[in-house]
Parts: sequence; structure tokens; C-alpha cells
Amino acid sequence: MSANRIKHKVNHVSLVVDKSGSMRQHEAQLVRVVDEFVKGLQEESDRLGHETRISLYAFDHGVQNLVWDMDVKHLPSLKGLYAVNNGATALIEAAVKSIDDLKNIWEGYGEHSFLQVVVTDGEENASGFSENGEMHVHMAGSRGTGVLKKWMGRIQGAMDDLPEHWTSAILVPNSLAKRTAQEYGFPAGNIAIWDADSTKGVEEAIGTVKSAATSFLRGREQGVRGTRNLFTMGQDLSSADVKANLDALDTGKYILVPVDQALPIREFVTSSGHPYTTGCAFYELSKREKIQGRKQLAVAEKDPATGRLTGRVFSGPAARQLLGLPASEVTVKPGDNPSYTVFVQSTSVNRKLVPGTKLLVMR
Repeated sequence: MSANRIKHKVNHVSLVVDKSGSMRQHEAQLVRVVDEFVKGLQEESDRLGHETRISLYAFDHGVQNLVWDMDVKHLPSLKGLYAVNNGATALIEAAVKSIDDLKNIWEGYGEHSFLQVVVTDGEENASGFSENGEMHVHMAGSRGTGVLKKWMGRIQGAMDDLPEHWTSAILVPNSLAKRTAQEYGFPAGNIAIWDADSTKGVEEAIGTVKSAATSFLRGREQGVRGTRNLFTMGQDLSSADVKANLDALDTGKYILVPVDQALPIREFVTSSGHPYTTGCAFYELSKREKIQGRKQLAVAEKDPATGRLTGRVFSGPAARQLLGLPASEVTVKPGDNPSYTVFVQSTSVNRKLVPGTKLLVMR
């Protein structure tokens, strides 16, 4: 008779960070916020009872592994490991190397999942430098085009071959870079845009990654080992988590109002016959939004069969954590959850509402 064995969950997270010259303005801040990201992984892994291992890569015209598949509990600070150089951007080569390296991890025991996140403030211009000693954008004639085509084939092939328990995501600086990332093979739901020119850009970017990683770990509890919608919020909410962590609001203390006009929020509330005070209204999260750290959140229950709201609303201090949001500002887009809709507090009087959504008004 064979003995029973615990099949524990093992998460392998690979963070691949740009260290080209244009990242110099973000160097010190990046170290701090990556350390916070790692701390978040530690705390969430402990809470869930997972084993989480992390690898760190940095790239300019070359790719350097800084940390290899280390237990996240033992990872030292990124300080002293990450340093910006005056190099170019071998973006494709860095992403491919991270995937190739992690594929060497043995998965014989345990239930393994892999999460790769690439962060860059620029676009590909130097993959293959390690082989050719020259950036492909500086090569004459068709030679540079050929090098780029080779690396495009490598990343597209790597992405196509990823098993279902692998998730590969990327943060890019603009919509043009997002389209290029899709050409590489990154799923649209695993691509996020960050403000590479803002002093708060790195903090917001890592906040986005932290939120996504937290959601990823919690998704493992629901049996999800890989996702093509990493940068969405609320898709992994379960009835058990909501009822255990949030408070059901008294039905006499709020009303759900259908939005039929693109009016400013205060005007809409008052024209609907309700008094308006700052913070009394919560808009339905229906598109990508920037959510500040002080904003309260609520979730409304809906009928999985019809998609219609049942009228039951839950909220409380634990809502942000339950949804995987950090205490800082973060940009998110709504996930597809059959049982819940997320609502976000508005402290503006001029926010334009989206027709076809609902507005939660506290009485």
C-alpha cells in the first residue's frame, strides 16, 4: 500500500526588469518598490500556505540573472543587485531567457505554476547583442532585419509553447508598445501600460504587478494555475471569501441606480432624487481605472444565470486586500466574475458616468 503524500502548491515567479539607461531616473525607487512587491509575495504565500520561489532578471543590451528560483522568504533586498547601465534594450532576449531557464525546473512533485512579469520603459532594439556584439537596429541592410526576425520567431515560439500552468505578462510604456507586445505573443489581458515618465510611475507599475501577483496566488486556491487575464480585478472572488471577510450592508442604507445618461456623478445623483455628499456614491468598475489608495470598495452580488444584480452588497475595510489591491494607487481593469460586480468609491463631483452601468449610492 502506498503512503498518501501532500501535494503542495509551488509558485515560481520571475520578475524581468529593464536596466537600460532610460531607467536611471527610476533606479532608487525601483529597488524600494520591488522589495515591497517581494514582501507582499511573502505575506500572501504565508497566508495561503503556498511555497513561492522567485527569480530576478535585469536587462539592457545583455541579460543578467540576479536571483535564481529562491524561496521568497529568504530573498535579500534588491539593493546592491540592481544597477542601471547606459545600455540598450534586449527585451525579447530577456523574456525568452527567463522562460527557457524556468523550463529547466523539475515539476515531478507538487502542483507547480509559473508567473513571468517583464517591466520595460522602452522598446526592443538590441536582442542578439550577446551573440553579435552589435545592436540589430545599427546593422546595415537586411542583416539587422534578419536578426530581429530571428528573435521575433523565438519569442512567438516560446509563447505558443507555454503550457496552461504558465502565465507570461508585461508592463509597457505606451499603446504602440502594447501592440508590439501582442505581436510577440503576450495575451492582451496580460499587458498593462505604465507611466514611464512620471515620478510615481514605477510605484504604480509595481503596485499593478503586486495586485496581479496577489490575485494570481489566490486564483491557485480556486484551481486556476495559469491566466490570460492577469491585469484584471475581481475575477477570482468567491462567495466564501466575500462572506467571510466583508460585511453585508443593510439594504436600507443604499440603493443601486441604473445609469442612463453620461452625466457628472453629483448631477446624476441629485437629479435621481438623492442627496449628494462627497464619497457617498460608488461607480461600477466597467473599464480600466486608476484607483487611489484611500478609495473604498464594495462588491454587489449578481445572479450567475442572468448576470443581473440581486441587490445584496458587501463592503468593509478588508475589501481592498480581498481584491488584491495594494494600499497605494494602482491601475486596474475589471475581471469577468459571474457572481460579483465591483464598485469603487468616487470622491469627485465631475466624474462622467457610463450609461448601462449601475451606481451604488449610500443613504
